[in-house]
Amino acid sequence: MSEALSRHVAAFNNRDLQGLLDGFTEDAVWITGSSVVRGREELTELFSGAMEQLLPTLKVENVLADGDQIAAQLTERLTHNGEDQVFAIAGFYRLSGDRIKSAKIYREGSAELD
Repeated sequence: MSEALSRHVAAFNNRDLQGLLDGFTEDAVWITGSSVVRGREELTELFSGAMEQLLPTLKVENVLADGDQIAAQLTERLTHNGEDQVFAIAGFYRLSGDRIKSAKIYREGSAELD
């Protein structure tokens, strides 16, 4: 697995917000469903909210890496409206050095939780 993705997933699962943010470039773009988040300030808001409200965890199933690009299949477990839910995730990442510069994330079903 890519070192950048491995650090990202570990920080995410450990709810280490600072470690997670350290894995992004200053101008990183994160796209999930209809939402687009740009830069550290917006990433902080997105991930801190998700970590506190949804208690998500990720498990990496498969990874394809080529240069500065990574495609990954993941399983996401979270709690929404008091119910445990499991989703298949496809993530497409572009790196700059050892940091994530952009990511486009697709959640099976809908990326927007009701």
